[in-house]
Amino acid sequence: MVMFWVSLLAISILLYVVLDGVDLGVGLLFGLANGEARRGAMLSAVAPIWDGNETWLVVTAVILWGAFPVVYADLLSAFYLPLIVMLLGLILRGVAFEFRYKTERLRWIWDLSFAGGSLIATFIQGMTVGALVEGLQFTNGEYSGGDVGWLTPFSVLCGIGLCLGYALLGACWLVRKCEAECRDVARRQIPILAVGVLAFLVVVFAYALAENLPILHRWLDRPYLFVFPAIGAVAATVLALSIVNHNDYRPFHMVALIFVSAFGTLALSFWPYMIPFVITVDQAAAPQSSLMFMFWGGAVVFPLMLLYTVISYSVFRGKVVPTAGHH
Repeated sequence: MVMFWVSLLAISILLYVVLDGVDLGVGLLFGLANGEARRGAMLSAVAPIWDGNETWLVVTAVILWGAFPVVYADLLSAFYLPLIVMLLGLILRGVAFEFRYKTERLRWIWDLSFAGGSLIATFIQGMTVGALVEGLQFTNGEYSGGDVGWLTPFSVLCGIGLCLGYALLGACWLVRKCEAECRDVARRQIPILAVGVLAFLVVVFAYALAENLPILHRWLDRPYLFVFPAIGAVAATVLALSIVNHNDYRPFHMVALIFVSAFGTLALSFWPYMIPFVITVDQAAAPQSSLMFMFWGGAVVFPLMLLYTVISYSVFRGKVVPTAGHH
């Protein structure tokens, strides 16, 4: 049961990062867009899927709450303030998405809110991961790092890096879904964003070496982890070739593969810890009776959500068609 719920948690997090990373990335690029036609095309590219993507964040929270309550409690103790701000950012962008169609004179406010909410949510997600990688302060299994113990130069750097990564994912999605100017502008943005992501990875690795972060020792102990960066390097090469050849569909798949390889590297670097290097999976797990009770819900709901996601993306496949009305 423990491995079952760990697997579901990993899948939920990965699906959230890749899928909601798309519309968060589009939201980041939305702040750079000019012209109502281009902005409308960008919103149409994510309109059918954005709220369903965020459901995987809810699933992640529910699994932590029910199957790994110790981790849920400790992470909330550490990240109360940034997580509340992140949720407010997600709410703001959801409200702005709907309200911008109800006004013309004040539409610029809701456009700014959509881009700003995307930026806030993305930055805090990256900053949270960075704080976990660097290591939080715990005493006797309880968080003792203070109200802003998560705020470090490394966590801020990771927040900026995820903004670049999500923007790259969003640009590839726009190339896949849009036509004409919107697609062409997004295609020109991809090389710039890709170079930015590469520069971020170099800086992060240099910082980790300089600070001798504990996670680096995992790489020395587990050389098989280098398989994932190798996969990412191959995907980056195919991405570059697809941009040169003006392929509309391959860039998104390659960037998604890069995210999958990065997630696999991080997850296996943490294993068997859920909070590195403080609480292991076995220490964090709820009693077996609780895991079994939750199993019946997970065994039904999780496959239905996967089926819904597949059907949703299948129904709304292909290029978007500009419309005069809402969405």
